Amino acid sequence: MSATPNRIFLSRLIGQEVFDPAGDQVGKLRDIVVAVRSAKQRPRVLGVVVEVLGRRRVFLPMTRVTSLDSGQIITTGVLNVRRFEKRSTETLVLHELLDRTVSLPDGISGTVYDVAMEQDPRKDWAISQVAVHETGKRFGRRGPNHVVAWQDVNGLTSEEASQGATHLLATMDEMRPADLANALRDLTHKRRMEIVAELGDERLADVLEELPEKSQVEILGVLDPERAADVHEEMNPDDAADLIGELPAGTAEQLLALMEPEDAEDVRRLLIYEERTAGGMMTTEPVILPPDATLAEALARVREPELSPALAAMVYVCRPPVETPTGRFLGVVHFQALLRDPPSTLVGGIVDNDIDWPRPDSSLEQVASLLAAYDLVALPVVDENSHLVGVVTIDDVLDHLLPEDWRESDAEGAVHG
Repeated sequence: MSATPNRIFLSRLIGQEVFDPAGDQVGKLRDIVVAVRSAKQRPRVLGVVVEVLGRRRVFLPMTRVTSLDSGQIITTGVLNVRRFEKRSTETLVLHELLDRTVSLPDGISGTVYDVAMEQDPRKDWAISQVAVHETGKRFGRRGPNHVVAWQDVNGLTSEEASQGATHLLATMDEMRPADLANALRDLTHKRRMEIVAELGDERLADVLEELPEKSQVEILGVLDPERAADVHEEMNPDDAADLIGELPAGTAEQLLALMEPEDAEDVRRLLIYEERTAGGMMTTEPVILPPDATLAEALARVREPELSPALAAMVYVCRPPVETPTGRFLGVVHFQALLRDPPSTLVGGIVDNDIDWPRPDSSLEQVASLLAAYDLVALPVVDENSHLVGVVTIDDVLDHLLPEDWRESDAEGAVHG
């Protein structure tokens, strides 16, 4: 292994890109696999878990890692693309060691926040040191940090050791919701729920939208009803409606009763539509403007960071009221059109409305055909009186066109070798 430092703290590596010898990216490093043998014997580093295209996680043995210099991981170029499946004799550093509550010599207790590995003379890697935040003794303050040898830490080999989620979440903080959802699927039920308990409502809502329905229901089943209602309020109305539709009637009604009336009303309105229709797929919160709004106002709205790219692709021009169901729908203004004319131009003067837009009962196939025919990533749904009632985005259409288990479709693989 060339150009590689002798000791590396693993927090430097998590999330780093993995390259082949030609310099092409093959994935991102998501965890380190070790064999924990005993409290006194350094765990041997077996390899790394790499997330490749399609969010599949595969195993890369350390023997095929040629460099770890400057936080970049370079491989021999040979990857086993079968899905990684952890063996009972293996431990994942990120998921299973970080946030462990441990004890140090002299009775000091604390929480693991990082782990270091080193190469021995034979060029094998092993876990050598553990970084621990000492538990503060007064007013909940955190004490000093300690970096100690593996063999001087108690609590790392016990399956019953207490484990929080703070430092694991820190390593996941920059993950996209879809990537974090994929990471949660690989955790044990207990560890998954520890992470869920620490996620903020908005972050958890984003992650839930990326999980299979089975996992969504599992997580909701352990949340306090009031928190479950808060999380639903943070979800897109269409996703919230889909999830509530999977729950028992009594549970669904309880959640709706705990939600803010305005948010609950949006969800109730969507629940009346069949799943594979425009009404069943649409969201009720697009960017809607009156015809006397300027292009400068429209651009300010589509810049809002919480908007998905599909919802930011166009604005919908309607007579008041400008919340769904709106007044008369006048047409759409595509994002590119917002950039072509002077900022003072009124959106009502440049609307497009020459397409026969779908009704709430239009089929999935009809909606998909319109998106394909007109090269759109979103389109309005209007009722028989030309009121805008919602917007269907291409991601929701794809979600219904793909197989039900598409989020788990990489599960074809066996264990690594």
